[in-house]
Amino acid sequence: MTLDSQLLLIVSAFGALNGFVVSGYVFVTSKRQASRQFLALMLLMISVRIFKSVLFFFNPEVDKLILQIGLSACFLIGPFLFFYVTALREQPSVLPMSWRLHLLGLFTLLIAVGSVFPYTGYPELWGSVIYKAVNYIWFVYILLSLMSIKPYLSKLLTKKRKELTEDEILLLCVLVGNVVIWLAYYTASYTSYIVGALSFSFVFLVSLILAFFKFNRGYTPNKAKYGDHKIEDKEVNDGLSKLAQLMTEQKLFNNPNITMPQIAKRIGMSSPKFSQLLNEKLNKSFSVYINELRVAQAKQALVEQPRQKVDDIAEQCGFNSSSTFYSVFKKHTDLTPANYRTKYTPK
Repeated sequence: MTLDSQLLLIVSAFGALNGFVVSGYVFVTSKRQASRQFLALMLLMISVRIFKSVLFFFNPEVDKLILQIGLSACFLIGPFLFFYVTALREQPSVLPMSWRLHLLGLFTLLIAVGSVFPYTGYPELWGSVIYKAVNYIWFVYILLSLMSIKPYLSKLLTKKRKELTEDEILLLCVLVGNVVIWLAYYTASYTSYIVGALSFSFVFLVSLILAFFKFNRGYTPNKAKYGDHKIEDKEVNDGLSKLAQLMTEQKLFNNPNITMPQIAKRIGMSSPKFSQLLNEKLNKSFSVYINELRVAQAKQALVEQPRQKVDDIAEQCGFNSSSTFYSVFKKHTDLTPANYRTKYTPK
């Protein structure tokens, strides 16, 4: 192997090997958060796919089983990306049944095709039809993910980009990385098969550099986030009083599209200062604060309106989907809405 080939091998394998490490770290530290678990699984699938590409490029006679495993992993990249995006947006405490059935269907299809048409017996089928199908399926899930994060994209393209949270920025970076790697593989017939592996290594390296500079600038946990920018007691009392009045009289939390800047403006505060007020004085993030108010109203409605549909109550309380309502409600009460109604409605 020439020096150029050795260098190419090192660079192309860099992303895959580090991807395995990072995916394991993310999964172990996920604390059962669905979004982080799906992110870890997506990284793992990409790493397997890239590793297979590297092996095949430098050894075309590699075992057919390895090639099948690589393409099977590629088949799951798109779905895990989509569920990572959806889980980050909806924050479910448990996986909804529809998600479980969706994943079960994908795994069943993957196992069925791999068992009936193994790569060892059908190399031409895998090298043409299945290879193209896998890439198109990945592309479809990328499109679904992009459609799912329209609010984040609109923030990015307007002056509201400063409102993006770290998780939302990470999500956008992951999506861009997926698009880059997918394009590299899709156009491989016009460039080189190893471009996909090289692009992943490049994306991974850029991410590491950005992370390094971020932490090198002195990143601190949320509790030290506001430093010496203390809010005066009078401003705190006025802000909390106006906030309570708005929520009690106008019930702004019933608006599913309500945002932190909108409420901050109503009480005469900037968004950063309002966020500081919630975190330091109520020890809550904006989403937690709003969801607590919505759940409190939903609990009252479930008991006082026993004949009203649960989905209608969810909509009235400001939840933009039934699945979000169910997951948030159970997270706050350890009960499903139906079980809560059964338990607390007078006989």
